[in-house]
Amino acid sequence: MFELDVKSRQPIYEQVVDKIKELIINEVLKPDEKLPAVRILAADLGINPNTIQKAYRELERMGYIYSLPGKGNYVNPQKPGAKDERIDELKLELKRIVREMLYFGMREEDIKAFISEIIKGGKSGD
Repeated sequence: MFELDVKSRQPIYEQVVDKIKELIINEVLKPDEKLPAVRILAADLGINPNTIQKAYRELERMGYIYSLPGKGNYVNPQKPGAKDERIDELKLELKRIVREMLYFGMREEDIKAFISEIIKGGKSGD
């Protein structure tokens, strides 16, 4: 499914969260698609199942997945207006990032061009 960087300073569960979020955002994983079982994904990645469980709980808290007891974890279909709280969190994060870019000398025009480039790249743009 994906690979983890065991030498990274970023915790393993956060790497799992980021990788699965990326797959969902880029529509590799479709709405209501079942995610791999905790034990299977842990075995595939060579990590502790508790790490996968922690990542799945975080993804559920963030609204990316939902769980059905006894059935597994699934990609949460996005409904318009249902994620206003998460959008507000992302706006605050973006504001912090833009302010930091300005602090380190990036020009306003370059930031706008960069954001436009991301938007034009669509959901799959890097």
